[in-house]
Order: sequence, then structure tokens, then C-alpha cells
Amino acid sequence: MTETPSPAFVFDLDGTLLDSVYQHVLAWQRAFAEIDIDLAVWRIHRRIGMSGALLAPRVARESGHELTADERDTVEQLHGEYYRESLEWVRPLPGARDLLVGLREAGVPWVIATSGKRSEAEAHIGKLELPGDPEFVCSEDVTHAKPHPQVFLTAAARLGVDPSQCIVVGDAIWDLLAGQRAGMLSVGLVCGGYSREELERAHAFRVYLDPADLHASLDELGVTL
Repeated sequence: MTETPSPAFVFDLDGTLLDSVYQHVLAWQRAFAEIDIDLAVWRIHRRIGMSGALLAPRVARESGHELTADERDTVEQLHGEYYRESLEWVRPLPGARDLLVGLREAGVPWVIATSGKRSEAEAHIGKLELPGDPEFVCSEDVTHAKPHPQVFLTAAARLGVDPSQCIVVGDAIWDLLAGQRAGMLSVGLVCGGYSREELERAHAFRVYLDPADLHASLDELGVTL
């Protein structure tokens, strides 16, 4: 009898492997304030997980402001600057490194897929202190960002794995929507700030607290280390 291979994993980065969501939220809030748009942090948080090019105009529109192209570029640039100021406070989420190392040692393929820019992704992944150079997909590798499925489909192609054999792990409903559209099972983590109920409504197959909880529960996903 032929043994069924383990699924491959496609991991979101911010809020999934790294505790960085609220640094992003506050950086966006400061950036919007620079163009005289005062936003509550909860409005911004609801859109975290989208690319900046999608997040900025949508959040502004909810406040009754239509961004011009120059305003959008300014807000995106300022967000990047303010976020980099807080980068030293970004930490791996509990169990993130052990999960990734454990999967690799067991021969289970995985890749990181983020809506962030390459320089930001490289700085973030460096905080995980992983051996070697982990494979990742970022905004420069695709033309459409989450919730479009392209970033996850590109990640599966990097692994050489059919999307149907991949499990997306993310903390935001936008991750799960993109995973569903890519034809992948999705697992939600509440450590990015979305509730279990929200993630389940977005069709999460399972929901866990953080990477450590997922690591301890891999058998529920058909993975044995």
C-alpha cells in the first residue's frame, strides 16, 4: 500500500510567525494622521493582511475619504518608515521557529508567503533565526496581493506541489479567503487578533492559538513528525 505524503505548508508571516500586527496597525495610524485622516486602530486592524496598495484606499474610504494617487503613495511610504522604526520590537510568535525547524527535519515541505516587500520579508525572516535560506514569496513576485490567491499559488509552484496538497496557515480572514480561492485547506491562528469565530466563518479547517499550539496538534492535520 502506497503511503500518502504529508501535505505541504504555506505560512503567512505577519501575525502568523511573527508578533508584528500591532506595530503595522500603529504605523498605518501615524501615516494616515500625516495626511489629516484620523483613524481608530480597530478599523485598520480589520484590513491587516491585505497589501498596502489595497489597505490604504479601503481604510480611507471607510472614513469618508477617497485617496488620491499621491496620498496613497505618501501613506504607503510613511507606513514603511514608521514600521521600520518599530522593527526592533517585533518578535517571533511562540513556537514559530521550532515548528518550522521540526517540519523541515521531518521532510515536510513549507514556504513563507507574505504581502510585504522583499526587504521587509528578509528582515522579518531573519528574526526567526532559521538554518539556511528559507524559501519565501513576497509582493515583488506577484502582480496581485491577498485576498487574491496568486501569492499562495506562486508559493505552491515554488515547492513544486499541487495547490490541493497545500495547507495555508494564516492569522487573518484575508489569508483564509486567498487560501480557499487557491484550492487549499486553511488553518487559522488567533495570535494575529482575529477571533476563532471569525476565522471559522472564513472557512478555517482548524483554528489554533499560535505556532506552538499548531506544532502540538499537527497530527490533526495528518502530519507526523
